[in-house]
Amino acid sequence: MIGLPAAITTCLFDLDGVLTSTASLHRAAWRRTFDEILARHGEGEFTDEDYAAHVDGRPRLDGVRAFLASRGLNPPEGGPDDPPDAETVHGIGTRKNDLVLRLIDEAGVDPFPGSLRYLRAVREAGLAIGVVTSSANAAGVLDAAGLDEFVQARVDGVTITTEGLRGKPAPDSFVACARLLGVAPEAAAVFEDALAGVEAGRAGGFGHVVGVDRAGQPDALRDAGADVVVQDLADLLEVTP
Repeated sequence: MIGLPAAITTCLFDLDGVLTSTASLHRAAWRRTFDEILARHGEGEFTDEDYAAHVDGRPRLDGVRAFLASRGLNPPEGGPDDPPDAETVHGIGTRKNDLVLRLIDEAGVDPFPGSLRYLRAVREAGLAIGVVTSSANAAGVLDAAGLDEFVQARVDGVTITTEGLRGKPAPDSFVACARLLGVAPEAAAVFEDALAGVEAGRAGGFGHVVGVDRAGQPDALRDAGADVVVQDLADLLEVTP
């Protein structure tokens, strides 16, 4: 039993915060990156509420734009070749990415034990598995966590950029992964810890949306469109749909 409706044949998982504990490293990298900018402009520090509202689950550059705009800051766009010290959207995004890669290298990558149990159960049940993430570092994270053996299709930050997909909360990345697996959205379940990701699953007409509450926001996940909210994916192994 994997706690899903009988019509579901495919599971589409977000990565950071759902399968692996790397969400905390992303949050720390965003905080350090933004706090340096905010201090120069006399603004208050980057908060967990800022992370949830403007950054979590979104493509990196979208997160830069959305958060800084919320503080009335609108740096120039710049371009992909901007160095990390450039005060442009691209430069700030690169700075954050360089920092999170260092943090991942220092801390390592571990899957949540409950998520590993759930992936094994899903595979044993014969369902297809895809990963949908805004991170451009997904391939390395999956490999480091030992999870790539479970994944039959992946849509990540690289895919989003190269194919011109809209990032979460738009449903494009989930729809693209479902297409790779040859399944209609209504036959797929989405697993997300980010409000933007839950909104994307609901907007895409997916058959079941699971909110994974790692940040103490169960009501917000339900309001965003989650059909069910759990604290750990292993909780679903005890659920009768």
